[in-house]
Amino acid sequence: MSKKNKIFIPCDEANHVCDKNQYKEASLWELIKLNVHLIYCKACRKYTVNNTKLTKAIKKGEVGYLETSAKSDMKKEFEKALNEVSN
Repeated sequence: MSKKNKIFIPCDEANHVCDKNQYKEASLWELIKLNVHLIYCKACRKYTVNNTKLTKAIKKGEVGYLETSAKSDMKKEFEKALNEVSN
């Protein structure tokens, strides 16, 4: 059996396929291997659930962000606090 046809994949490959699936780039064979992996790997099931939640949140537009001015204010406050602690 060649390495490409191997149905049991390691966690790092399963996570990569999960990421590819998020963007609809995973092949049918990759999805089959991912689903076989998810049957026995609790950590990757959790990764997949979290990845799905992230994708849905981004598509809904519920992801917040800071304005540029708020970011620069936060950076100044952080640098000030860092200087106080290091001195």
